[in-house]
Amino acid sequence: MALSDRSRESLLPSFLYGSSARSFAATGAAARLPVSSPAPAAAGAGGGVPFSIQAPKEKIEMYSPAFYAACTAGGIASCGLTHMAVTPLDLVKCNMQIDPAKYKSISSGFGILLKEQGARGFFRGWVPTLLGYSAQGACKFGFYEFFKKYYSDIAGPEYAQKYKTLIYLAGSASAEVIADVALCPFEAVKVRVQTQPGFARGLSDGLPKFVRSEGVLGLYKGIVPLWGRQIPYTMMKFASFETIVELIYKHAVPVPKSECSKTTQLGISFAGGYIAGVFCAIVSHPADNLVSFLNNAKGATVGDAVKKLGLWGLFTRGLPLRIVMIGTLTGAQWGIYDAFKVMVGLPTTGGVTPAPAAEAELKASA
Repeated sequence: MALSDRSRESLLPSFLYGSSARSFAATGAAARLPVSSPAPAAAGAGGGVPFSIQAPKEKIEMYSPAFYAACTAGGIASCGLTHMAVTPLDLVKCNMQIDPAKYKSISSGFGILLKEQGARGFFRGWVPTLLGYSAQGACKFGFYEFFKKYYSDIAGPEYAQKYKTLIYLAGSASAEVIADVALCPFEAVKVRVQTQPGFARGLSDGLPKFVRSEGVLGLYKGIVPLWGRQIPYTMMKFASFETIVELIYKHAVPVPKSECSKTTQLGISFAGGYIAGVFCAIVSHPADNLVSFLNNAKGATVGDAVKKLGLWGLFTRGLPLRIVMIGTLTGAQWGIYDAFKVMVGLPTTGGVTPAPAAEAELKASA
């Protein structure tokens, strides 16, 4: 299904461009038009249409190496920046999970951190957060697009459409297994820095200190709980997002996706991501408590965590804050990821997508 001209409109407002830029863009556009085509009317000239900058055409071939590279870059931007932005929330959440007697609520947690560590303390651990989740985002989104296509090809067009939710689940789970291997060392250092004041200032001194204390393999002590947290989270994140976005386009939007502006599509991406994030937080929260506990206590086991926190504590401790954090985080991630795809000339994620046969016909007629 080809994208309409309206859906290609740039998100950049035209008032950001001066008259000289408008003249240059209009001249360049006219120069690229076929000889038989009339030049577009200039903005403000006798009731002509408002000037708009066109986003890039789909120059990146779908499922080509360049496509996967673009998805990987979009994943870096979406995950690294968003996780770093919510570092204060993550810091309070981790401390509530580790020391609930001291950090009894969200508001008191922020107050204690402000009193003991100052405003700068709210961003303790931001470097391992940024680097770790950038690496995770690269693998998560890049490999998801790869495995989604790979499993769809194995299933064939008919079964790929019939069992698309299973393909979303399998593709996202496969991607997250790889992504967590990249994330785990950074996550281990981040939790130790955030929950043990005085352990280290950040990644540069925290990583070697952690390795001296627990060895290189100690960085992966939390890999199984991390998989237990992140794999269900990511499966829910991608499968529910794809389903929610499809339902929005089907039942809440009066026109097909191809006729929606990019601004509308990105708004739907954010909304679908936020709703998916709420489900993600609930599903993955028990494992999140385990990861925080194991990375904070040297030599601790899963059994120790369950004994100390209890089953109810595993499912509920820090959950309201995590729902707010993950909902916002997931919505922002899908918004940034799809905005990056739009910027490089790719369609947004989810909704009605062209079948392989239709894609081949479009290429042949182009």
